[in-house]
Amino acid sequence: MLREKAEVVHNDSSGAVLHSASMSIEVPSVIRLRRYVRIPMRTRVPLTRAALMRRDNYRCAYCGRRAETIDHVLPRSRGGKHVWENCVASCMSCNHRKADRLLEELGWTLNVTPGVPRGVHWRLIGLIHDGDPQWAPYVRELAA
Repeated sequence: MLREKAEVVHNDSSGAVLHSASMSIEVPSVIRLRRYVRIPMRTRVPLTRAALMRRDNYRCAYCGRRAETIDHVLPRSRGGKHVWENCVASCMSCNHRKADRLLEELGWTLNVTPGVPRGVHWRLIGLIHDGDPQWAPYVRELAA
């Protein structure tokens, strides 16, 4: 593009344009670097609401309905940590019913075993789910 370090593969379909004092450039949606650039990957995926919902497929770990909240399996008020292994997606109803109680006290079981998502493949799925729809053909190609 500007310094010949990348080439445009796919332009943004919205037709957005960046303007400077001396030039205008169409905003690309997908570019390809002409040389390999090593990008350090985190060894652990950060725990965010979006990432947790994606891990649990937006489904409540207790009843299977659509999840809107995060629940700590071992409540924080009872010493539970805010870590992947202790957090699950939960619908509002189940989260309120569970409150700060243990699963054993309610006679409940988890439909899933919470764990840390790992690997580049998981990150690519995140790009497909959260990214620009124009990226999908390029990201799916890498994930396959």
